[in-house]
Formats: sequence, structure tokens, C-alpha cells
Amino acid sequence: MEKNKIKNFENYAFGRWVKGDGDGTSLYNAINGEKIGVVSSDGLDFSKMMNYARGTGSEVLRKMTFQERGLMLKKLALHLHAKKKQFYPISYLSGATKIDSWIDIEGGIGNLFANASLRRQFPDLPYHVEGNAANLSKNGTFIGHHIMVPKHGVAVHINAFNFPIWGMLEKIAVNLMAGMPAIVKPATITSYLTQVMFKEIIDSKILPEGCIQLICGSARGILDNISSEDVVTFTGSASTGKKLKSHPKIVDEAVSFNMEADSLNCSVLAKDAVPGTVEFDLFVKEVQKEMTVKAGQKCTAIRRIIVPEELLEDVNKAICNRLLKTTIGDPQVDGVRMGSLAGLEQLKEVSEKINLLSNSQEIVFGNNEIDLIGAEKGKGAFISPTLFVNKNPFTNTDCHDVEAFGPVSTIMPYKTLDEAIELSRMGKGSLVSSIVTNDMNTANLFVLGAANMHGRILVLNESCAKESTGHGSPMPLLTHGGPGRAGGGEEMGGIRGIKHYLQRTAIQGHPTAITAITKQYQVGASQNTDGPHVFRKHFEEIEIGDTVITDLHTVTLDDIENFADLSGDKFYAHMDENSLEGTIFTERVAHGYFILSKAAGLFVDPSKGPVLLNYGIDECRFIKPVYPGMTIGVKFTAKEKISQEKKNEEDVAKGIVKFLVDVYDDENETVMLATILTMIKNK
Repeated sequence: MEKNKIKNFENYAFGRWVKGDGDGTSLYNAINGEKIGVVSSDGLDFSKMMNYARGTGSEVLRKMTFQERGLMLKKLALHLHAKKKQFYPISYLSGATKIDSWIDIEGGIGNLFANASLRRQFPDLPYHVEGNAANLSKNGTFIGHHIMVPKHGVAVHINAFNFPIWGMLEKIAVNLMAGMPAIVKPATITSYLTQVMFKEIIDSKILPEGCIQLICGSARGILDNISSEDVVTFTGSASTGKKLKSHPKIVDEAVSFNMEADSLNCSVLAKDAVPGTVEFDLFVKEVQKEMTVKAGQKCTAIRRIIVPEELLEDVNKAICNRLLKTTIGDPQVDGVRMGSLAGLEQLKEVSEKINLLSNSQEIVFGNNEIDLIGAEKGKGAFISPTLFVNKNPFTNTDCHDVEAFGPVSTIMPYKTLDEAIELSRMGKGSLVSSIVTNDMNTANLFVLGAANMHGRILVLNESCAKESTGHGSPMPLLTHGGPGRAGGGEEMGGIRGIKHYLQRTAIQGHPTAITAITKQYQVGASQNTDGPHVFRKHFEEIEIGDTVITDLHTVTLDDIENFADLSGDKFYAHMDENSLEGTIFTERVAHGYFILSKAAGLFVDPSKGPVLLNYGIDECRFIKPVYPGMTIGVKFTAKEKISQEKKNEEDVAKGIVKFLVDVYDDENETVMLATILTMIKNK
């Protein structure tokens, strides 16, 4: 972005960039107060945007398989990662330091990578087959299953100002993986950064048209256009979230609404973590970090510091000493460790909350006299870290109700662990809490006592400190959200996050019908035994239900003896008929792994062909004992197919076929079931 050039940050709608009507809203550099641009959404037809997403983006995405969507996300993540450096100078305008910007920019891109990798946990279909079939009848001719299909609506993401890139990417990653288009509404104050990355996404042409649209200005009225198949997500203040959640359209049409609200997160210092221990130092460092990263503008920041009463002064002194070393100023100047708030509006709001909190507790660090590096006082949205001490947190409760969304936190004492747990719960629900301890019993008691009021709990100590992502870092594969004040929602969480955008439906019928719908073979469905052995077929030639009925084998005592010698497994039930009294066995029993191995010997076609290798075993169950003299055979059935991408031009085109291995005895009863994964070449 050219210095001192006023830019019009346009919206993206209907497949093109759209300038809003009127003068718009001015956007400012948080460091020096200079105007950097304007944004307006006046005149945008939100109804048309919703219909465009449903009619264009939704149709394309719903036809793509999870594998295709995942590879699309991976390609986008690689593209943005290659362009990441261009976003940092723009991020600095929001008051973010390099570390702050790294969390936002590269953390957001990392989220795309993480969600792209989840494709391996989904079938090679446009929809998800969830869990296992349920047998609903005596003879197995009537079963049930669950499928999850993409909703035909739009994901409307209303995001907060503090993470303009991460907030967008972590949300669109899951709706795109699920097969839903999105309309992104970043907070206006920092929408300039969102818009610049959004433009890079559009210019890459990686996403199909209609998959994403952008509203940089006000989106007031957009919820008037939602319907029952849409999903609305909100990140921001609890008060705004409550207003949105009670919108008539959301209530009347039961629209899925996910809320992630700012909360009064806490960190607890356990009694074993006394001064001089690694854990005490970790605690102090973590608190100082969470107060100053993003200038405290994190929904996961530590707002309440809960410590043993006998250590209150030690903690107070240690945190203040670290805060004294926090250099504040222009993020682009070497040595600056904390930038500004996102704008003057935030400065005013945080200052008001500090004044309110000071009525019931004592300020021990922080004042209006800030020594700035590379910045002028009075021009930017700078504020000093502010630390309170509240010696009576059960009586003076403002600290459990009032959040100053900046570098502000309160130290409070506890006498017993039960008191610490109760103080943690007085925040009325939070996104995250943490406990720093090397005492596993303390960790166990705290987590079990506090978990019902916190969306995530970090147990921090020396053992995990080097690799820990810290108190304030939600991870793509774990749930991010919390009960009560935190909004009651869930974001990310691996597969769980993607399922928010899918409709779960129970299906019932004969196994053959359920097989046809799920594209996964169900026990009892019709089988195709015609044609060549399945190992003679290429990946695309194999059909679900293709089956090989193998030759038979009669198990002998020699089989058991030889397998015991070969494997070293001489468990008494296999080797000593005199030790079977009081067991479920009536005579020496064949090893389960012998049955599995013999099954492989029966179903494998040994000649070289399209099969490349055995990829692994998903499931294996030994259902009925096999004794010497019993005869076994195998029904070997193609259960599911998953195509694989080529890693490079030299790579072999291939896919994974899951085969059901059904080993049965001379009474036609199943003695073992397994699912093996086989890598097979394309034709």
C-alpha cells in the first residue's frame, strides 16, 4: 500500500469488485492516526448476494468430493504462503507487531493447511458417511446409517477486528471443506487487511466463482435475507452476539448460529509452582505474553490471574518487572514488543473499562505516561499495560463481569484449589483457562472441576513448555469456543467444525440400498462374484460389492504349533489344553492373528498386477473361537474407494480400496471381520 495514498477498499459481490455508494467510513492507521482509506457497502444488494452464492457457489461446491475440496484448500494455502510477505506491512497499520502479524497471517494460512489435511478422514464423496451401520432387524435385512450432506445455503461470517486474516481463513476453511459458499463480513475498522488478502484469493482463481464474497462496510440488514439452510457465525462481544442470536429470522427459521464471544479467561498458578521453580517462571512469562501480544486484543487473553494467597506479592512483583521491560511503539521499529490498539474507538472503550474496574480494585501497574518508540503521543491508539490486584475477588466481583479488551488483567488470591476452581467459574463461561503445575493430582482435580465452564484447558509445566502453543492459541484440530458468556459455540475442532455446515440424516433400508447410497459396502448387501479376481482390476475398474469367495482351509494343531513358533506367541490358550478351566475356551484355540494371516493367504492373488501394496488395517475383530478341525473361508469384498492425488508428475496414479475381510466357518458363521486398505494403480 502506497504511503499517504487514500484507497477505496471495495466489496466483492456477484463475481466482481463493487464500490459502495456515498462517502463511506474512513479507515485510519492505528500508529499515527493518518487516514489510509474509505470503505462503504451502501447500495449493496444483500439479497442478491445470498442468492448468487446459493445459485452459483453452492452448486459447484456441493458436486465436489471432500478430496477435491481438500486439495483446493491445500492449493490455496500454498499460494497464500508464497505471498505472505506482502501482508505484513499492511498488518502493521493495525498496530500489530511482527509476532502479532505472524499469528494472524501465517496462523490463518496454517489453518487452511490443517483443514485441507482432514480430507483423509472423509470418504471420496461429496457427502460424509458418519459412524457405523446400526442393525435394526433380527436377520440383518433392515439396517440404519447416518449420512451428512452439504446444506444448500450460505455461511455468513461476521468477524471481529482483532484478527482480520485468521478470523476469515479459519472460518472459510471449514465451510469450503463442507461444500458451502460464504459471505465474509470483517469488522470495518481493520477490513483493509482482510480485503487485501481476499483480493489475492480471488486473483489466484483457485476457488470456483461464487464460493466467497466480501462485505467491507456495514452489513446491517443481511440477516433479514437468511433462511433455514444458512449458517451464521459471529465472533465479537457477548452483547452484540446476543442481539444477533435473537434476530427474528434466526429464531423463526431455526438458522444454525455459532457464537464465539470474548470472555474473562483465567490462568491459575498451583501451589506447587513456587518462586524458584520453572513453573513459576513459566506462569509469569505466559501472563505477560497474553497481556501484551496483540496489545491484549485477543478473545483468549488472560483477564484473571488466580494465584495462591501466599504468593500474591511474589506474582505481582514478577509480572510488574516483566511489564516494565515491554517496549511500546511503532511495530516496524526494531525493539518494539507491543504495538497499539486497533484504533481510537478501542482506546476510548478500553480506557472506560479500566476506569470502571479501578472502582473496585487497585491498579499496581500502568498509567497514561507511556514512553513510545518511533511514534508520537496523542496520534496513535497506544495504551500502557494495566495490572490490577483484587484481594477480595469473592466480594469485589467487577473483575468477573467487566472485560477491558486490551492489555488489562487482574491478580486475585485463593486459599484452596476448590476456591481457585470457583473463581475460574465466576467468569460465567470462558473460551480458555490454564493451570501451571507439575502436580498431576492438582491438574486432574482442576480440569475436572472447571471443565464444564471452559471450552479449553491448558495444563502447562516444564515437560511440555518447549512445544506448548500457549494459553492463548486455539488450534485447528481442537474445538475453539466455550459455554455461557463465551457464546456456547464451537469453531474448528477438526472434523467437528466441518460438520456444522452439514445436515445429518438417518437413512434406513436393506443393506443393498444403504450400500448404494453410502457407496460403502454394508454387511448383508448383494455381492458381485463375477469377473476376474479383484486384484486383477485397476482402481477405476473395481466396483463396491465386488467379491472374491476364496478356497477353504481346515485348521490343524500343526497350524497352531507352527504359528506359535514363528510368532513367538505361546499364550496358554493356544498351547496348553490343561489350562483352559475357567476360560471361555473348550480346547486349544487358533491364534487370531493366524486367522488373519491365513485369510490373507486365501484372498491374495500373488501374481504381479495393479495392486501396489497393503496400506494397513482399519478394523479387526475376532468374533468366534476357531478350534482344530474347523474349516474357514473368506468373503473378500470391495467396501470403499478413495482416490489419491499424484504428488508429482513421476508419481503413480493410484487410489486406496478398503476391502471387507469376512472369515467364516463351516457353519457359515463369521469368526473374524477386518477392513484392510490396499493401494491400487489406476488403469
